[in-house]
Amino acid sequence: MRYRTAESIYYPLLYTLKASGAELGAGIRHAVEKGWLELHESGTYVRLLAPGQDLLTLR
Repeated sequence: MRYRTAESIYYPLLYTLKASGAELGAGIRHAVEKGWLELHESGTYVRLLAPGQDLLTLR
């Protein structure tokens, strides 16, 4: 899967669902911990991962 801009994830959470900044941060951390989302080292891009896909095999 390709990287997407982080705004493509953040915008719906902040403006459609009216999440606070703290809720956004907690949600992103949770998604990373569960292996659903990978953050690019720059923090500008994110990648949605397929269920069961191992983060360590992507590097």
